[in-house]
Amino acid sequence: MSAPGGHLIERMPPVRGRLTADAALAPVTWFRVGGPAEVMFRPADADDLADFLAALPAEVPVTVIGVASNLLVRDGGVPGVTIRLGRGFTDIVADGMTLTVGAAALDLNVAMVARDAGIAGLEFLSGIPGTVGGALRMNGGAYGRELADVLVSASAVARDGRRLAFSHAGMGFTYRHSAAPEDCIFTGAVLRGEPGNPLEIARRMAEISDKRADSQPVRSRTGGSTFKNPAPELSGGHKAWELIDKAGCRGLSIGDAQVSDKHCNFLINNGNASAAELEALGEEVRRRVFAASGVTLEWEIKRIGIPADGEPA
Repeated sequence: MSAPGGHLIERMPPVRGRLTADAALAPVTWFRVGGPAEVMFRPADADDLADFLAALPAEVPVTVIGVASNLLVRDGGVPGVTIRLGRGFTDIVADGMTLTVGAAALDLNVAMVARDAGIAGLEFLSGIPGTVGGALRMNGGAYGRELADVLVSASAVARDGRRLAFSHAGMGFTYRHSAAPEDCIFTGAVLRGEPGNPLEIARRMAEISDKRADSQPVRSRTGGSTFKNPAPELSGGHKAWELIDKAGCRGLSIGDAQVSDKHCNFLINNGNASAAELEALGEEVRRRVFAASGVTLEWEIKRIGIPADGEPA
């Protein structure tokens, strides 16, 4: 992926964080597949991120990843700079009924801090295996609630290094989507809950954990929910998994990529699947569901990068 004149990392501006050339991405993704990042940047803090983006040549593509729980990295890797927020973006501070959280904070950790502080209404976050940044980008939700229900405001950095602030209304939340610019990088958020009993909050979180374990392949190499639930008026009220099941796709496989027998809106890597096989399986599921029901499923998993040489685009 490098330019003929040398590796892209040689053109990077100075940073206080860490820059890595040809960084392996497969080990950090839940699917355990995919090619490398041409350059990986782990900023030290929001100032480091803003300064880096302001100095980065405009033609260099930027991709942001979190814990890669709902991500498929294609086998050819990710050109340009891949940014992964780390330790400088994981703080979680409770104050009254609000939480100020970094974008790299795990959703589960946010729920746990809220529980300990007696803040109810954020238990659903314990059922989302990702980070606050990912939840902001896609209005993450589970078990009847979504981030739009608890968000007060969000902070971000634009591709040109400008600092951005979003009110709740400014996020433009809809189902599994926010209207924030695609190229902005979230750095943190303020969330609000309501007074609650820590023991009751813990009980609700335990129920969510049990439901996940009972209904989802949580111990498999997976990427979470593969497709968004279609609008009820388009699907006759059926959820994505029901349409997939009715189309006969439960257990369907291509190589080591398989539609989960336990929850058929999950794709799993049974060992040696490639990203290309997982993506092809997802597209075959979409084709069969459309043929059976007339509903076009929309990917919920984010797919990034380029195919490996010789693979179809």
